[in-house]
Amino acid sequence: MTARAGIVVTGTEVLSGRVRDRNGPWLADRLDELGVELAYVTIVGDRPDDMETALRFMAERDIDLVLMSGGLGPTADDITAEVVGRFQARPMVLDEALAGRIEAIVRPLLTRRPNLDPEAIRVGTRKQATIPEGATVLEPVGTAPGLVVPPPGSGEAGGPTVVVLPGPPRELQPMWSAAVQADALREAIRNATVYEQRTLRLFGIPESEIAETLRVAEEEGVELGKLEVTTCLKRGEIEVVTRYEPDSAEVYEAFARVVAERHAGTLFSTDGSTVDEQVAGMLGEREWAIAVAESCTGGELAARLTGPAGASQYVAGGVVVYSNAAKVELAGVDRRLIEQHGAVSEQVARALAEGVRARMGADVGVGVTGVAGPGGGTEAKPVGLVWLSVAGPQGAALTRSVNLPGARADVRDRATTVALHLLRLLLADPAVRACPRSVGESDG
Repeated sequence: MTARAGIVVTGTEVLSGRVRDRNGPWLADRLDELGVELAYVTIVGDRPDDMETALRFMAERDIDLVLMSGGLGPTADDITAEVVGRFQARPMVLDEALAGRIEAIVRPLLTRRPNLDPEAIRVGTRKQATIPEGATVLEPVGTAPGLVVPPPGSGEAGGPTVVVLPGPPRELQPMWSAAVQADALREAIRNATVYEQRTLRLFGIPESEIAETLRVAEEEGVELGKLEVTTCLKRGEIEVVTRYEPDSAEVYEAFARVVAERHAGTLFSTDGSTVDEQVAGMLGEREWAIAVAESCTGGELAARLTGPAGASQYVAGGVVVYSNAAKVELAGVDRRLIEQHGAVSEQVARALAEGVRARMGADVGVGVTGVAGPGGGTEAKPVGLVWLSVAGPQGAALTRSVNLPGARADVRDRATTVALHLLRLLLADPAVRACPRSVGESDG
């Protein structure tokens, strides 16, 4: 049986939703890399009873390793180390050498901010250096050390090893490489199994279609029992993630073939690459520039296009043309089009794409206009209606309308996904691929 782990994220600010948990998903990925099965994730506030309850829950279910984040600071509500020490039946002891290293880190604060209370700093420093006896110290990235705390009777069976990491991701993430080298952690995951994981991505079908595909695969003799298949609707796409042991690779390939055969028109990624990465790769490969004119998405498409490193090589720029006046003045839309067809229309979407392409001297232009809601919809143009257009060189263009479900944020986010897929389709078209660069050409 492979090693099993749990994650306990601490912090009332995370529990209440004031701060989004970034540590849980990041640590889950790291466990997967180690071949450790993640069994449970829980978030608890800064209350010792709740933290101990979470640890007991993990221990009672034969968890080998518990990862905790948060609660290692110098203030009174930072109690994680003390709770873990009590849970592991290890007395708290002051590590004088660690206190000295933390003091060296905070000393510049006293120089830059002479109004700080030196005694309060000293007390806080010594609090952070008070750790469970026998714990392995992970050197601070900020001021908080991490800890790897073995179960009672170090090395003997009888409970999970607990790894305590700081809450801020900028401190937690660099500390991970040291944590995985700790003897107690290596012992806890000695039975880890390294799994293979593959991701398929599809666009343009409901999740129920994949359920039917799983049934068909089983009927065709694919041993799905050897695969762990999970499906998820994310940003308007279907993500199929499959985990399996290396000796089941042929089973996975058989399953992937069934998916490819049944969904040839909607399967766009067999290697896990995202549409964002694919579009970036196509633009970079062709050395083409792109420009966007966005209304209802308010710059979110430009944010996705500029997300990958190196985006400056292919993103010429973008404009948020929320008002009709902005559409005319910034993207060159003919005012008469808006008066005749309305701002949310095929004609205006095309004019936005063509206009911003010409104005910015780009090879490809994208126009997005729609009704994100919650108000502003009509019977003819309801909330969720979005028109999108992609204009390329030599008159190449794709224009679509979609009716997107969900709240305002959902409509805006999914509209950017549709825009990226239109871009992908246009850039993958052999006729468009053969077009020469068109930067600087006039649209007349």
